[in-house]
Amino acid sequence: MVSAVFHNPLEAAASPDYGSAQNTTPLMTTSSVATPDKAKIGMNNSTATISPATRPQWDTSLIWQRFLPPLLGLGLLVLIWELVSMGTAASIPSPKSTFWQAVQIFSDPFYRNGPNDQGVGWNVLSSLKRVAMGFGLAAAIGIPAGFLIGRFTFLSRMFNPLISLLRPVSPLAWLPIGLLVFKGADPAAIWTIFICSIWPMVINTAVGVQRVPQDYMNVARVLNLSEWKIVTKILFPSVLPYMLTGVRLAVGTAWLVIVAAEMLTGGVGIGFWVWDEWNNLNVMNIIIAIFVIGIVGLVLEFALIKLATAFTFEEVKN
Repeated sequence: MVSAVFHNPLEAAASPDYGSAQNTTPLMTTSSVATPDKAKIGMNNSTATISPATRPQWDTSLIWQRFLPPLLGLGLLVLIWELVSMGTAASIPSPKSTFWQAVQIFSDPFYRNGPNDQGVGWNVLSSLKRVAMGFGLAAAIGIPAGFLIGRFTFLSRMFNPLISLLRPVSPLAWLPIGLLVFKGADPAAIWTIFICSIWPMVINTAVGVQRVPQDYMNVARVLNLSEWKIVTKILFPSVLPYMLTGVRLAVGTAWLVIVAAEMLTGGVGIGFWVWDEWNNLNVMNIIIAIFVIGIVGLVLEFALIKLATAFTFEEVKN
């Protein structure tokens, strides 16, 4: 959970009294100042040369610390994959053959040959569309609900038992309820995304509101601020890092759930594409879909982490 630390204004350090009797030592004497010898300094800058010892050198430690470990990790994954594919009992394709299959797939990712035969690009976009709709509904309801639950003790005591009861339920357990109520695969998948995305936003927003310093609320009470100004001027800036943490967790959960939901509901989507390729016994495309799911999730996670970092306030140290 991202935490927001609010610091007091920086206090100016007290400067020493150089005019007092206790501080009679002069700060600088004429003999202690080294003056350059103008006769030894060439006035023409073109004659100045840089010695080899002072030339800038490349810092190779950055390459060893930043780039080499991820490359070694990927290389280890490929090596294990190659060893598994060489086994006689396993039917796992090799990394080389999977790579060329991926090149062929991504050469035309947006083809359409019918409702159930579309490129991987359309399947990813369909899954992202369902995630955006379910997540948007969850944010529109969960964030204001988190503010209310964190702001008022009565609502907190009222809804905490319900949240504790419903939050541990597996998201896929809500899928049959969505199919029963909405009579369609797409609304049921969106409902599943909604119900699994709302809890992180409600909880993190409520916790952020409850951790606002009481001094801020006392000042608002003394100034007789309206509830709207309290929310917009005090609570929202304080709760924003917590809220963005809930958003990041909700998006990650939603992307995990949509793949499983599409496997069960069918239609167009990256989850349905994985299940359809399994029915066709095309293991190469399944492995490619796994990497696609991981890369898309990684991009979403990275973007939201950067967004949350931009709104995280850290204590300034002298």
